[in-house]
Amino acid sequence: MTTIVDNDTKNYTRPLGLPTLAWTLGACHLIARAGGFVQPMLVLYLTQEQRMTPMAAGAVVAAVGIGDFASQLLGGWLGDRFGRRQTMLLGFLGTAIALAALGSAGTAPVIWAAAVGYGLTAGLFRPAGSAAVADLPPEQRVRAYSLLYWAANLGYAVAATGSGVLASHGYGLLFWLNALAMLAAASIVVLAVPETRSTTIRARRALLPTLLGDRLMITMALLHVVYFTLNMQAFATLPLLMTAQGYGPSTYGVVIAVDGVAIVLLQPLAVAALAHRDRGTVLAVSMLLAGIGGVLATVAQSTAGYAAAVLVLGLGQIGMAVHFSATFADLAPTELRSGYLGVASSTWSLGTILGPLVGTTLLQHTDRIWLGTGALVTGLLLFAALKAIAGALRARQADPVRA
Repeated sequence: MTTIVDNDTKNYTRPLGLPTLAWTLGACHLIARAGGFVQPMLVLYLTQEQRMTPMAAGAVVAAVGIGDFASQLLGGWLGDRFGRRQTMLLGFLGTAIALAALGSAGTAPVIWAAAVGYGLTAGLFRPAGSAAVADLPPEQRVRAYSLLYWAANLGYAVAATGSGVLASHGYGLLFWLNALAMLAAASIVVLAVPETRSTTIRARRALLPTLLGDRLMITMALLHVVYFTLNMQAFATLPLLMTAQGYGPSTYGVVIAVDGVAIVLLQPLAVAALAHRDRGTVLAVSMLLAGIGGVLATVAQSTAGYAAAVLVLGLGQIGMAVHFSATFADLAPTELRSGYLGVASSTWSLGTILGPLVGTTLLQHTDRIWLGTGALVTGLLLFAALKAIAGALRARQADPVRA
Protein backbone atom coordinates (compact mmCIF):
# COMPACT_ATOMS: atom_id res chain seq x y z
CA MET A 1 0.00 0.00 0.00
CA THR A 2 1.24 3.49 -0.82
CA THR A 3 -0.18 6.49 0.99
CA ILE A 4 0.62 9.89 -0.45
CA VAL A 5 0.39 12.93 1.80
CA ASP A 6 2.12 16.27 2.10
CA ASN A 7 5.86 15.84 1.62
CA ASP A 8 6.32 16.30 5.32
CA THR A 9 3.02 16.03 7.17
CA LYS A 10 4.60 16.61 10.56
CA ASN A 11 6.16 19.88 9.45
CA TYR A 12 3.09 21.10 7.66
CA THR A 13 0.37 20.25 10.14
CA ARG A 14 -2.05 23.04 10.91
CA PRO A 15 -4.88 23.53 13.46
CA LEU A 16 -7.15 20.52 14.12
CA GLY A 17 -4.20 18.26 13.36
CA LEU A 18 -4.77 18.55 9.60
CA PRO A 19 -2.04 18.95 6.98
CA THR A 20 -1.77 21.93 4.66
CA LEU A 21 -3.44 19.97 1.84
CA ALA A 22 -6.74 19.76 3.73
CA TRP A 23 -6.80 23.49 4.45
CA THR A 24 -5.84 24.32 0.88
CA LEU A 25 -8.63 22.18 -0.52
CA GLY A 26 -10.98 23.76 2.02
CA ALA A 27 -9.98 27.19 0.69
CA CYS A 28 -10.79 26.00 -2.86
CA HIS A 29 -14.21 24.82 -1.71
CA LEU A 30 -14.88 28.08 0.12
CA ILE A 31 -13.87 30.34 -2.77
CA ALA A 32 -15.62 28.25 -5.44
CA ARG A 33 -18.88 28.07 -3.49
CA ALA A 34 -18.75 31.66 -2.17
CA GLY A 35 -18.30 32.85 -5.75
CA GLY A 36 -21.10 30.62 -7.04
CA PHE A 37 -23.47 33.51 -7.70
CA VAL A 38 -25.02 32.11 -10.87
CA GLN A 39 -26.72 28.97 -9.56
CA PRO A 40 -29.10 30.67 -7.04
CA MET A 41 -30.20 33.25 -9.63
CA LEU A 42 -30.20 31.10 -12.76
CA VAL A 43 -33.98 30.69 -13.06
CA LEU A 44 -34.56 34.41 -12.56
CA TYR A 45 -31.86 35.27 -15.10
CA LEU A 46 -33.38 32.96 -17.69
CA THR A 47 -36.96 34.13 -17.19
CA GLN A 48 -36.28 37.86 -16.72
CA GLU A 49 -33.15 38.59 -18.75
CA GLN A 50 -33.50 35.93 -21.47
CA ARG A 51 -37.34 36.02 -21.51
CA MET A 52 -37.61 32.24 -21.37
CA THR A 53 -40.77 30.53 -20.20
CA PRO A 54 -40.67 28.86 -16.76
CA MET A 55 -40.75 25.44 -18.46
CA ALA A 56 -37.84 26.32 -20.73
CA ALA A 57 -35.88 27.71 -17.79
CA GLY A 58 -36.55 24.50 -15.90
CA ALA A 59 -35.15 22.52 -18.82
CA VAL A 60 -31.95 24.56 -18.65
CA VAL A 61 -31.63 23.94 -14.91
CA ALA A 62 -32.22 20.24 -15.56
CA ALA A 63 -29.44 20.34 -18.16
CA VAL A 64 -27.08 21.68 -15.48
CA GLY A 65 -28.15 18.84 -13.19
CA ILE A 66 -27.58 16.21 -15.88
CA GLY A 67 -24.15 17.66 -16.58
CA ASP A 68 -23.35 17.67 -12.87
CA PHE A 69 -24.30 14.00 -12.53
CA ALA A 70 -22.01 13.06 -15.42
CA SER A 71 -19.21 15.24 -14.06
CA GLN A 72 -18.99 13.18 -10.85
CA LEU A 73 -18.32 10.01 -12.82
CA LEU A 74 -16.02 11.76 -15.29
CA GLY A 75 -14.12 13.57 -12.56
CA GLY A 76 -13.61 10.32 -10.68
CA TRP A 77 -12.25 8.58 -13.75
CA LEU A 78 -9.98 11.49 -14.70
CA GLY A 79 -8.65 11.74 -11.15
CA ASP A 80 -7.45 8.14 -11.21
CA ARG A 81 -6.12 8.23 -14.77
CA PHE A 82 -4.51 11.66 -15.02
CA GLY A 83 -4.20 12.86 -11.45
CA ARG A 84 -6.18 14.77 -8.85
CA ARG A 85 -4.44 18.08 -9.50
CA GLN A 86 -4.94 18.06 -13.28
CA THR A 87 -8.62 17.16 -12.88
CA MET A 88 -9.21 19.99 -10.40
CA LEU A 89 -7.55 22.47 -12.74
CA LEU A 90 -9.59 21.24 -15.69
CA GLY A 91 -12.76 21.62 -13.65
CA PHE A 92 -12.12 25.15 -12.42
CA LEU A 93 -10.84 26.48 -15.75
CA GLY A 94 -13.59 24.70 -17.69
CA THR A 95 -16.23 26.13 -15.37
CA ALA A 96 -14.90 29.66 -15.91
CA ILE A 97 -15.16 29.20 -19.69
CA ALA A 98 -18.64 27.63 -19.45
CA LEU A 99 -19.88 30.49 -17.26
CA ALA A 100 -18.61 33.07 -19.76
CA ALA A 101 -20.36 31.16 -22.55
CA LEU A 102 -23.61 30.83 -20.59
CA GLY A 103 -23.65 34.52 -19.67
CA SER A 104 -22.97 35.54 -23.28
CA ALA A 105 -25.35 33.11 -25.00
CA GLY A 106 -28.32 34.65 -26.75
CA THR A 107 -30.26 31.72 -28.20
CA ALA A 108 -31.94 28.79 -26.49
CA PRO A 109 -29.79 26.03 -28.09
CA VAL A 110 -26.56 27.82 -27.13
CA ILE A 111 -27.86 28.48 -23.61
CA TRP A 112 -28.79 24.80 -23.22
CA ALA A 113 -25.39 23.62 -24.52
CA ALA A 114 -23.54 26.05 -22.24
CA ALA A 115 -25.65 24.86 -19.30
CA VAL A 116 -24.62 21.25 -19.94
CA GLY A 117 -20.99 22.38 -20.16
CA TYR A 118 -21.37 24.32 -16.93
CA GLY A 119 -22.75 21.30 -15.10
CA LEU A 120 -20.18 18.96 -16.64
CA THR A 121 -17.20 21.03 -15.52
CA ALA A 122 -18.42 22.48 -12.23
CA GLY A 123 -18.50 19.08 -10.51
CA LEU A 124 -15.09 17.78 -11.60
CA PHE A 125 -13.40 19.21 -8.52
CA ARG A 126 -15.42 17.24 -5.99
CA PRO A 127 -14.36 13.63 -6.69
CA ALA A 128 -10.77 14.66 -7.42
CA GLY A 129 -10.58 16.75 -4.25
CA SER A 130 -12.19 13.96 -2.23
CA ALA A 131 -9.67 11.48 -3.63
CA ALA A 132 -6.82 13.80 -2.62
CA VAL A 133 -8.17 13.74 0.95
CA ALA A 134 -8.50 9.95 0.73
CA ASP A 135 -4.77 9.87 0.00
CA LEU A 136 -4.15 11.28 3.48
CA PRO A 137 -3.62 8.92 6.44
CA PRO A 138 -6.95 7.32 7.49
CA GLU A 139 -6.98 9.02 10.90
CA GLN A 140 -7.07 12.46 9.24
CA ARG A 141 -9.81 11.81 6.68
CA VAL A 142 -12.96 12.32 8.76
CA ARG A 143 -11.86 15.75 9.99
CA ALA A 144 -10.57 16.75 6.56
CA TYR A 145 -13.80 15.78 4.80
CA SER A 146 -15.82 17.61 7.44
CA LEU A 147 -13.69 20.70 6.88
CA LEU A 148 -14.45 20.58 3.14
CA TYR A 149 -18.17 20.17 3.81
CA TRP A 150 -18.18 23.04 6.30
CA ALA A 151 -16.26 25.32 3.92
CA ALA A 152 -18.61 24.49 1.04
CA ASN A 153 -21.70 25.29 3.10
CA LEU A 154 -20.23 28.53 4.42
CA GLY A 155 -19.39 29.49 0.84
CA TYR A 156 -22.90 28.66 -0.32
CA ALA A 157 -24.36 30.87 2.40
CA VAL A 158 -22.21 33.73 1.16
CA ALA A 159 -23.23 33.14 -2.46
CA ALA A 160 -26.93 32.82 -1.67
CA THR A 161 -26.85 36.07 0.28
CA GLY A 162 -24.67 38.03 -2.12
CA SER A 163 -26.23 36.88 -5.37
CA GLY A 164 -29.47 38.76 -4.76
CA VAL A 165 -27.62 41.98 -3.99
CA LEU A 166 -25.36 41.64 -7.02
CA ALA A 167 -28.26 40.77 -9.33
CA SER A 168 -29.79 44.17 -8.62
CA HIS A 169 -26.80 45.66 -10.46
CA GLY A 170 -27.20 43.39 -13.47
CA TYR A 171 -27.14 39.65 -14.08
CA GLY A 172 -24.01 39.88 -16.21
CA LEU A 173 -22.00 40.76 -13.11
CA LEU A 174 -22.93 37.40 -11.56
CA PHE A 175 -21.39 35.42 -14.40
CA TRP A 176 -18.11 37.32 -14.50
CA LEU A 177 -17.60 37.31 -10.74
CA ASN A 178 -18.41 33.60 -10.64
CA ALA A 179 -15.87 32.98 -13.40
CA LEU A 180 -13.25 35.01 -11.52
CA ALA A 181 -13.87 32.91 -8.40
CA MET A 182 -13.19 29.77 -10.46
CA LEU A 183 -9.94 31.27 -11.72
CA ALA A 184 -8.97 32.15 -8.14
CA ALA A 185 -9.61 28.55 -7.06
CA ALA A 186 -7.55 27.31 -10.01
CA SER A 187 -4.71 29.60 -8.92
CA ILE A 188 -4.73 28.01 -5.47
CA VAL A 189 -4.45 24.57 -7.07
CA VAL A 190 -1.52 25.71 -9.21
CA LEU A 191 0.33 27.33 -6.31
CA ALA A 192 -0.45 25.12 -3.34
CA VAL A 193 -2.00 21.74 -4.22
CA PRO A 194 0.46 18.90 -4.87
CA GLU A 195 -0.39 15.78 -6.84
CA THR A 196 -1.29 13.04 -4.37
CA ARG A 197 -2.05 10.15 -6.72
CA SER A 198 0.31 7.22 -6.26
CA THR A 199 2.59 6.62 -9.24
CA THR A 200 4.01 3.34 -7.90
CA ILE A 201 0.98 1.15 -8.67
CA ARG A 202 1.92 -0.96 -11.68
CA ALA A 203 -1.37 -2.61 -12.58
CA ARG A 204 -4.48 -0.45 -12.51
CA ARG A 205 -7.78 -2.27 -12.41
CA ALA A 206 -10.63 -1.05 -14.57
CA LEU A 207 -13.23 0.86 -12.59
CA LEU A 208 -16.46 -0.65 -13.90
CA PRO A 209 -15.62 -4.37 -13.46
CA THR A 210 -14.28 -3.66 -9.98
CA LEU A 211 -17.42 -1.76 -9.01
CA LEU A 212 -19.72 -4.47 -10.34
CA GLY A 213 -17.87 -7.04 -8.27
CA ASP A 214 -18.06 -4.97 -5.07
CA ARG A 215 -21.48 -5.75 -3.59
CA LEU A 216 -20.93 -3.60 -0.51
CA MET A 217 -20.09 -0.58 -2.65
CA ILE A 218 -23.13 -1.11 -4.88
CA THR A 219 -25.38 -1.49 -1.84
CA MET A 220 -24.02 1.68 -0.26
CA ALA A 221 -24.41 3.64 -3.49
CA LEU A 222 -28.04 2.57 -3.93
CA LEU A 223 -28.90 3.35 -0.31
CA HIS A 224 -27.40 6.81 -0.65
CA VAL A 225 -29.34 7.49 -3.85
CA VAL A 226 -32.51 6.76 -1.87
CA TYR A 227 -31.32 8.90 1.05
CA PHE A 228 -30.46 11.92 -1.08
CA THR A 229 -33.75 11.56 -2.96
CA LEU A 230 -35.59 11.51 0.38
CA ASN A 231 -33.67 14.53 1.66
CA MET A 232 -34.07 16.58 -1.50
CA GLN A 233 -37.79 15.85 -1.85
CA ALA A 234 -38.29 17.24 1.65
CA PHE A 235 -36.61 20.52 0.73
CA ALA A 236 -38.34 20.63 -2.68
CA THR A 237 -41.85 20.25 -1.21
CA LEU A 238 -41.26 22.50 1.81
CA PRO A 239 -42.08 25.79 0.01
CA LEU A 240 -45.21 24.21 -1.47
CA LEU A 241 -46.37 23.01 1.95
CA MET A 242 -45.73 26.43 3.48
CA THR A 243 -47.42 28.29 0.61
CA ALA A 244 -50.52 26.11 0.98
CA GLN A 245 -50.83 27.39 4.57
CA GLY A 246 -50.44 31.03 3.54
CA TYR A 247 -46.78 31.63 4.35
CA GLY A 248 -44.89 33.99 2.04
CA PRO A 249 -41.38 33.86 0.53
CA SER A 250 -39.84 35.90 3.35
CA THR A 251 -41.01 33.39 5.98
CA TYR A 252 -39.78 30.52 3.84
CA GLY A 253 -36.39 32.25 3.56
CA VAL A 254 -36.11 32.50 7.33
CA VAL A 255 -37.08 28.85 7.80
CA ILE A 256 -34.69 27.53 5.17
CA ALA A 257 -31.85 29.60 6.64
CA VAL A 258 -32.02 27.36 9.73
CA ASP A 259 -30.38 24.60 7.70
CA GLY A 260 -27.36 26.66 6.72
CA VAL A 261 -26.91 28.18 10.17
CA ALA A 262 -27.12 24.75 11.81
CA ILE A 263 -24.50 23.30 9.48
CA VAL A 264 -22.05 26.18 9.93
CA LEU A 265 -22.41 26.23 13.74
CA LEU A 266 -22.82 22.54 14.54
CA GLN A 267 -20.60 20.79 11.99
CA PRO A 268 -17.34 21.32 13.96
CA LEU A 269 -19.02 20.03 17.13
CA ALA A 270 -20.40 17.03 15.25
CA VAL A 271 -16.92 16.07 14.08
CA ALA A 272 -15.65 16.02 17.66
CA ALA A 273 -18.65 14.01 18.85
CA LEU A 274 -19.05 11.55 15.95
CA ALA A 275 -15.64 11.10 14.35
CA HIS A 276 -14.87 7.95 16.34
CA ARG A 277 -18.41 6.56 16.44
CA ASP A 278 -19.42 3.51 14.43
CA ARG A 279 -19.88 4.70 10.86
CA GLY A 280 -22.78 2.43 10.02
CA THR A 281 -24.69 3.64 13.07
CA VAL A 282 -24.03 7.34 12.37
CA LEU A 283 -25.09 6.98 8.74
CA ALA A 284 -28.18 4.97 9.73
CA VAL A 285 -29.33 7.59 12.25
CA SER A 286 -28.64 10.37 9.74
CA MET A 287 -30.87 8.68 7.18
CA LEU A 288 -33.58 8.15 9.78
CA LEU A 289 -33.46 11.87 10.62
CA ALA A 290 -34.22 12.64 6.96
CA GLY A 291 -37.40 10.59 7.26
CA ILE A 292 -38.36 12.23 10.56
CA GLY A 293 -37.68 15.70 9.17
CA GLY A 294 -39.76 14.90 6.11
CA VAL A 295 -42.79 13.84 8.16
CA LEU A 296 -42.42 16.80 10.55
CA ALA A 297 -42.65 19.17 7.57
CA THR A 298 -45.95 17.62 6.48
CA VAL A 299 -47.58 17.97 9.91
CA ALA A 300 -46.19 21.41 10.82
CA GLN A 301 -48.77 24.10 11.56
CA SER A 302 -46.52 27.04 12.42
CA THR A 303 -43.26 28.73 11.47
CA ALA A 304 -41.61 27.11 14.49
CA GLY A 305 -42.86 23.71 13.34
CA TYR A 306 -41.39 24.13 9.88
CA ALA A 307 -38.12 25.43 11.38
CA ALA A 308 -37.96 22.33 13.60
CA ALA A 309 -38.42 20.10 10.55
CA VAL A 310 -35.59 21.88 8.75
CA LEU A 311 -33.38 21.60 11.84
CA VAL A 312 -33.93 17.83 11.97
CA LEU A 313 -33.13 17.56 8.26
CA GLY A 314 -30.00 19.64 8.87
CA LEU A 315 -28.89 17.39 11.73
CA GLY A 316 -29.19 14.43 9.39
CA GLN A 317 -27.05 16.22 6.80
CA ILE A 318 -24.43 17.03 9.42
CA GLY A 319 -24.19 13.43 10.61
CA MET A 320 -24.03 12.21 7.03
CA ALA A 321 -21.23 14.63 6.18
CA VAL A 322 -19.03 13.44 9.04
CA HIS A 323 -18.64 9.92 7.64
CA PHE A 324 -19.94 9.95 4.05
CA SER A 325 -16.72 10.49 2.09
CA ALA A 326 -14.46 8.71 4.58
CA THR A 327 -16.66 5.60 4.38
CA PHE A 328 -16.53 5.48 0.59
CA ALA A 329 -12.78 6.19 0.68
CA ASP A 330 -12.32 3.07 2.82
CA LEU A 331 -14.40 1.04 0.39
CA ALA A 332 -12.15 2.00 -2.53
CA PRO A 333 -9.06 0.21 -3.82
CA THR A 334 -6.07 2.54 -3.58
CA GLU A 335 -5.78 3.06 -7.34
CA LEU A 336 -9.53 3.63 -7.79
CA ARG A 337 -10.21 6.10 -4.97
CA SER A 338 -11.17 8.94 -7.28
CA GLY A 339 -13.50 6.71 -9.30
CA TYR A 340 -15.22 5.31 -6.22
CA LEU A 341 -15.64 8.80 -4.75
CA GLY A 342 -16.99 9.99 -8.08
CA VAL A 343 -19.68 7.32 -7.88
CA ALA A 344 -20.36 8.38 -4.29
CA SER A 345 -20.75 12.03 -5.33
CA SER A 346 -23.02 10.99 -8.19
CA THR A 347 -25.50 9.56 -5.68
CA TRP A 348 -26.02 13.10 -4.40
CA SER A 349 -26.37 14.47 -7.94
CA LEU A 350 -28.92 11.79 -8.80
CA GLY A 351 -30.83 12.53 -5.60
CA THR A 352 -31.06 16.23 -6.50
CA ILE A 353 -32.69 15.22 -9.79
CA LEU A 354 -35.02 12.54 -8.43
CA GLY A 355 -35.96 14.20 -5.12
CA PRO A 356 -37.95 17.15 -6.50
CA LEU A 357 -39.64 14.91 -9.08
CA VAL A 358 -40.69 12.30 -6.50
CA GLY A 359 -41.77 14.82 -3.88
CA THR A 360 -43.82 17.09 -6.12
CA THR A 361 -45.44 14.11 -7.89
CA LEU A 362 -46.52 12.56 -4.58
CA LEU A 363 -47.82 15.88 -3.29
CA GLN A 364 -49.77 16.55 -6.48
CA HIS A 365 -51.40 13.13 -6.77
CA THR A 366 -51.91 12.31 -3.08
CA ASP A 367 -51.68 14.71 -0.13
CA ARG A 368 -49.28 15.85 2.61
CA ILE A 369 -50.23 12.91 4.88
CA TRP A 370 -49.15 10.33 2.30
CA LEU A 371 -46.03 12.39 1.57
CA GLY A 372 -45.09 12.38 5.26
CA THR A 373 -45.89 8.69 5.68
CA GLY A 374 -43.72 7.82 2.71
CA ALA A 375 -40.84 9.87 4.10
CA LEU A 376 -41.00 8.23 7.52
CA VAL A 377 -41.28 4.69 6.14
CA THR A 378 -38.36 5.32 3.78
CA GLY A 379 -36.26 6.68 6.64
CA LEU A 380 -37.01 3.62 8.78
CA LEU A 381 -36.13 1.24 5.94
CA LEU A 382 -32.85 3.07 5.29
CA PHE A 383 -32.02 2.91 9.01
CA ALA A 384 -32.63 -0.85 9.07
CA ALA A 385 -30.60 -1.42 5.91
CA LEU A 386 -27.58 0.54 7.18
CA LYS A 387 -27.66 -1.24 10.51
CA ALA A 388 -27.77 -4.56 8.64
CA ILE A 389 -24.53 -3.82 6.75
CA ALA A 390 -22.78 -1.96 9.59
CA GLY A 391 -20.71 -5.06 10.36
CA ALA A 392 -19.50 -5.29 6.77
CA LEU A 393 -18.54 -1.60 6.84
CA ARG A 394 -16.54 -2.15 10.03
CA ALA A 395 -14.77 -5.11 8.46
CA ARG A 396 -13.88 -3.12 5.34
CA GLN A 397 -12.67 -0.20 7.46
CA ALA A 398 -10.41 -2.55 9.44
CA ASP A 399 -9.13 -4.29 6.31
CA PRO A 400 -9.83 -1.99 3.35
CA VAL A 401 -9.35 -2.98 -0.28
CA ARG A 402 -5.74 -2.51 -1.24
CA ALA A 403 -3.92 -2.28 -4.50
